[in-house]
Amino acid sequence: MSPTYGIVAVALVALATLAIGAFGLRVSRTTSDFYVASRSVSPLWNSSAIGGEYLSAASFLGVAGLVLAYGADMLWYPIGWTTGYLMLLVFVAAPLRRSGAYTIPDFAQVRLQSLRVRQVASILVVAIGWLYLMPQFQGAGLTLRTVTGAPTWVGTVLVAVIVVINVVSGGMRSITFVQAFQYWLKLTALLIPVFFLALAWTRDGRPRPVAPEAWFSPFGGTDGPDLYLTYSVMVATFLGTMGLPHVVVRFYTNPDGRAARRTTLLVLALLGTFYLLPTIYGVLGRIYAGDLVAAGRADTVVLELPGRMLGGGAGELLAALVTAGAFAAFLSTSSGLTMSIAGVVGQGLAGTPATRRHPISTITALRFGATGGVMVPLALALSAERISVANSVTFAFALAASTFCPLLVLGIWWRGLTAAGAVAGMIGGGICAGVAPVLTIAWGPGGWLGLLMSQPAAWSVPVGFGLMTVVSLLTRSTVPGTVARAMVALHTPELVDVDRRT
Repeated sequence: MSPTYGIVAVALVALATLAIGAFGLRVSRTTSDFYVASRSVSPLWNSSAIGGEYLSAASFLGVAGLVLAYGADMLWYPIGWTTGYLMLLVFVAAPLRRSGAYTIPDFAQVRLQSLRVRQVASILVVAIGWLYLMPQFQGAGLTLRTVTGAPTWVGTVLVAVIVVINVVSGGMRSITFVQAFQYWLKLTALLIPVFFLALAWTRDGRPRPVAPEAWFSPFGGTDGPDLYLTYSVMVATFLGTMGLPHVVVRFYTNPDGRAARRTTLLVLALLGTFYLLPTIYGVLGRIYAGDLVAAGRADTVVLELPGRMLGGGAGELLAALVTAGAFAAFLSTSSGLTMSIAGVVGQGLAGTPATRRHPISTITALRFGATGGVMVPLALALSAERISVANSVTFAFALAASTFCPLLVLGIWWRGLTAAGAVAGMIGGGICAGVAPVLTIAWGPGGWLGLLMSQPAAWSVPVGFGLMTVVSLLTRSTVPGTVARAMVALHTPELVDVDRRT
């Protein structure tokens, strides 16, 4: 593709993002506007925004690259990322909205009446955000280099700057509008090219993918290591979604618990539709771009297929459209992650909800949190060796599944959870899931140890749940005295509250 087309595509997405974010600035005035969009986002808007921020570089580029390289077994990633919302719908969505919190640390403190729990949760929000932001920044650099030839750091820095501008100018209001727009842009950017690619494939006589037999089978690997990897990915993706801070915070923006459930149902439909498309790109890539696997560039298959299969002006225009969608993926997910980090850091700088007196100081703190929060993942993205986008995101899912998933599930559904149990589970599960990516990236162990480190969720999630349960049972005398009131607030439908007032 001509660099000019790529530059124009990226520039248009960047300008549209900034323009839509500026509209959010016009209606963002209060603390509630900046943190939770005044809890007034409709299910359709919110589901589009969730789809925008959730469909990250791992979804737009990584899934197709994994299918290209490894075949049908890699479909567990999109299946798991979608099924995670079903788990969230069943266990978390409505009660979490009824908690009235702004962030996960807010929920933890209100439920367990402990500042220490809040502090541990705040650290984990930042850690998960950093771990998830790094591959977004790296993917942006890879995309811009692929389509324009620019140095990798240009795309990385560009995404970081645009995201910070949007978050500090309008907070949750701005990024809600931006992410909703970017979901539909990403869907369009994959859907229109795949129509023309399918026509080209049909004209070629529909050749089959050239791959080993195991590539075609969804259960191609039946030995111990392959089964462990499959089940561990399932655990991480099924349970990690409900613990991702940038996903959870969006449910605080719904008007009530019923709207939160409707939002989740719409999200399931939007994600299911989207994930059909990267799979098609991966299969076509096996026919027309199999050399990308040996070259270590499988993640670029979505960007390169239009040019390879169509060529000419049509191929370049469709490649530019795909580039625009990829850049939107980096921007939307990075915006949500930065917002979740900024919310937690901003609350830490401005004080707890009970001590706030000046809303403007809270908004200023959020802006400082957004600016400072992207510096570490930006530095890591610029300095660390690039690893597979989808695999690196799975580390963040494993960390969320091992820490916040037990906190939310037990905190919502078990009266016996104590502050000591919550802290023990988050720290224990966090250490297990957090050490794994460090060892994998820095050391690269082999054998079963390498497998356990590369996909830790299968053992780190039980550690998190087990520690929370056992330590809570040992410290049952410290169950908060407000637990009955908190459980009623979490599980009483809003209509019942209305009836009581009348």
